[in-house]
Amino acid sequence: MALTWLTEEEQQRLLQLARASIAQGLRHGRALPVDLDTQPAAFAKLTASFVTLTLHGVLRGCMGCLEAVRPLAQDVAENAYRAAFRDPRFAPLSEQEFAEIHVHISLLTPAEPMLVADEADLLRQLRPGVDGLILEYGARRATFLPSVWEQLPQAREFVRHLKMKAGLAADFWDKGMRVWRYAAEEIGEGE
Repeated sequence: MALTWLTEEEQQRLLQLARASIAQGLRHGRALPVDLDTQPAAFAKLTASFVTLTLHGVLRGCMGCLEAVRPLAQDVAENAYRAAFRDPRFAPLSEQEFAEIHVHISLLTPAEPMLVADEADLLRQLRPGVDGLILEYGARRATFLPSVWEQLPQAREFVRHLKMKAGLAADFWDKGMRVWRYAAEEIGEGE
């Protein structure tokens, strides 16, 4: 999906900001502090983002926020740092890996609740390749960004894997399941 509110130059600057925050983390152990007065006005907009790092086409870290709670520039800087050094699935990023990673940023639309009668109804409503999905049952919660459709293009498998990510059985469904959908605009470095 093409970005409609950031120019090409702003997109590149946002990717550079993410890389600068990771470099700051390597040198100083913290995210890059962002002075909004030195950034484009669009970067001050409250925006939920995820930063995904890949190394040779394989996931190397992904962190983000599902709700817009801080300005875009600050959100991307923090999430880039967290993806590199705080994703519990991976060891902290090394200097050598930093030279080879690719950075992808997802800018999320606000999540909208989905009214579904059961899993079959959810599968009928899903828009493969478009919808990001948040699934919640009790204290268990997980999300897949729309880009995950590239690895899991079938709606049934997408939902099964999301349930497992949330710590639920792949075939689990209960009327207490809550679901939201969102879209994401993607910017990234080529791989």
